[in-house]
Amino acid sequence: MIYELRTYWAAPGKAEALHNRFRTLTLGIFAKHGMQLVGFWVPDPITAETGDLVYIMAFEDRAAMTRGWEAFRADPDWIAGRAASEVNGVLTARVASVVLQPTDYSPLK
Repeated sequence: MIYELRTYWAAPGKAEALHNRFRTLTLGIFAKHGMQLVGFWVPDPITAETGDLVYIMAFEDRAAMTRGWEAFRADPDWIAGRAASEVNGVLTARVASVVLQPTDYSPLK
């Protein structure tokens, strides 16, 4: 199992719209493609360094991660929903992704 730590920096004034898109669109598309979400977090406090939203995904391996994201990005519901959510401007200023390998002593394997 590998984990992907994703951090999102919202575009100015777009944090709530970004959260709403995850609530109403993104989560369903993750489920549709069998993508396993571990959880979402909001940094406390939110700063320029921490980003506005952090989440972790779990995948069997890198190939599964690649397949999942390719299916997600090609999904017609995602394409249409993203476009609709960004009619007044993009919601993200920056996105960072880090793949994490569990240590031999990690409770998450």
